[in-house]
Amino acid sequence: MQLSLKIAAALAVLASAQANAHGLWTEQRRGNVEVVYGHGAEDNAFKAEKIKRAWAFDRAGKMIPVSVQRLADHARLQPLQPAAVLAVVLDNGPWSQTPDKKWVNQDRTQVRDAIASTHSFKYSLAIEQPGARLPKLDMLRLAIVPQSDPLAVGPGKPLQMQVLVDGKPAAGIELYADYRSAPDVVSATTDQAGRASIVVRNQGLNVIAAQAKVALPKGSPVDQQSLFSSLTFLGQPHHE
Repeated sequence: MQLSLKIAAALAVLASAQANAHGLWTEQRRGNVEVVYGHGAEDNAFKAEKIKRAWAFDRAGKMIPVSVQRLADHARLQPLQPAAVLAVVLDNGPWSQTPDKKWVNQDRTQVRDAIASTHSFKYSLAIEQPGARLPKLDMLRLAIVPQSDPLAVGPGKPLQMQVLVDGKPAAGIELYADYRSAPDVVSATTDQAGRASIVVRNQGLNVIAAQAKVALPKGSPVDQQSLFSSLTFLGQPHHE
């Protein structure tokens, strides 16, 4: 019984760490658009109902229908036609830390004497086709917005971008230029206008990531909101 309780506590701590440290992005796999929840090379199972919504757009920036296929351990996006731009949001829910430093999947109103609390959200923006016109990205509370077509830049060359939090330029945000291969290596930090430059790393899939914390008013169910966002694109187009 004690062993089971220890295992449960360990899983709770691990789940909280994943809630805050893990990222979200999409990849083309076996002809499907798979939603990936992980940290670096990790690709973890997750509850598909945490995917709250997805959006798809054509090259002109016009919205096209997209459905979320919720599978046993992950989710898959199914646009009605090949999408030029895809976006998705995952709500990881509230987490609170008890005085004995354990994390539970509840807000502070449900955890007596909580010493810390957060609500975690993950966002992903994927640019799938060259020349795509980006729509207004107000569905992404944290957004990494390329200032030119990232598919036209090429590996080893700089890409300018701007980071927005709730639609406003965000200063001091650290960018991870190769989140899938080097998830803890900071490549740049945004200036007062929310702008920064990174070097495109890969010929294949590039996953650029950013994180931000938004403090909430005293008395809120959690102290802050933890936001993660990714920007994905291919460094070079595929050739058959």
